Amino acid sequence: MIGYVRVSTEDQAQHGVSLAAQRERLAAHASAHGYDLIGVEGDEGVSGKVDPRKRPGLSRALALVRDGGADGLVFLKLDRLSRSVRDILKLADEAKRRGWHIASVHEHIDTSTASGKFTLGVLALLAEMERDQISERTTMGMQQVAREGRARSRFLPFGHRIEGEPDATTLSSGERRPLVEHAEEMAILRRMIDLKSAGLGAQRIAKTLNAEGTLNPRTGREWTTPNVAGLLRTRLNRRTGS
Repeated sequence: MIGYVRVSTEDQAQHGVSLAAQRERLAAHASAHGYDLIGVEGDEGVSGKVDPRKRPGLSRALALVRDGGADGLVFLKLDRLSRSVRDILKLADEAKRRGWHIASVHEHIDTSTASGKFTLGVLALLAEMERDQISERTTMGMQQVAREGRARSRFLPFGHRIEGEPDATTLSSGERRPLVEHAEEMAILRRMIDLKSAGLGAQRIAKTLNAEGTLNPRTGREWTTPNVAGLLRTRLNRRTGS
């Protein structure tokens, strides 16, 4: 097994669970459970939200496993590997397909065992529930705008137009007019929701839409990360009332 350790900030490195302490825990775990710890790779001052592919230490550890130099990857806690359930599940799926395994000391997870696979299955279910909730909240926000049939601000909500004026995207100050759905924008918004529900962030959603040749109908330009993030945030806020 190859070990992996991580601390996210300089302060944590000095006052929290240090890399050295994590290494000691991994060595003790290996000794207690009778497996060989052939080495430990680490990342210092790196957030768990950073893409695993962009972490030097984790990349080295995974390269060793993928090349057959180790049976699997062991770490102290799941959040040392990643704070993204999606990233963890992707690695677990790769491990299953390629015949290696991952193990977390703190959570007692080892995908080479039935109980470890079950625990990861629960994590996958929770992640799927979260994606469904995001989709449901966003869709309900869209439906609320349609039911009200009115704009709440000078700029019309994406996916809607003034009834009888399909090219208008703004209102005069203080003006309130009935709204109707705009088919093209609603289709784009639903596509965004589907991608968000699949676990994609705003940046990847923008890249996907652009790759599909879908321009922003309001500007005629390609989508940007702020464009997508703003639209999705607005829809969620309409649902929650914030």
